[in-house]
Amino acid sequence: MRRGLIVLCLLGLAHSASAQVIGSVATKFKFMGPNDKIVVEAFADEDLPGVACYLSRAKTGGISGAVGVAEDTSDASIDCTQVGPINLPDDIRSGKRNAEEVFKKRTSLVFKTLQVVRFYDAQRNVLIYLTYSDRIIEGSPKNSVTAVAIQPWTTTPAAAAAPK
Repeated sequence: MRRGLIVLCLLGLAHSASAQVIGSVATKFKFMGPNDKIVVEAFADEDLPGVACYLSRAKTGGISGAVGVAEDTSDASIDCTQVGPINLPDDIRSGKRNAEEVFKKRTSLVFKTLQVVRFYDAQRNVLIYLTYSDRIIEGSPKNSVTAVAIQPWTTTPAAAAAPK
């Protein structure tokens, strides 16, 4: 039983996505350990490098948060934007990869994760990103959604863009 729990923990760590922490704000003072906070992180959609997403999420502090055993709440918000050219592969354009996971973060020791999945709305040429929290037995209805309208992307040489 103990080995099974250790394996589950290691698998959970192996599937955690990495994101760049942009910053955080404290929301609740804790006498012992770090404060509860809201963390803002940025990550790129690895299949569509022209998209950057910003995720804000609750992070539990205290002693349990400091040692990594606290369970974070399911509160999260997302916003994604086009930061470069977007070339949609045919399987995304056709909808075959709708609801594909593009980001996953462990929010408890073993059983709870925060996920971001991608959809494509062909009629409007828009990418939709949905964030939600799930648990092995019971998920949460809390969610957030953002849309990225795919626009033509032109780049100008640095010398031409610099003011004279």
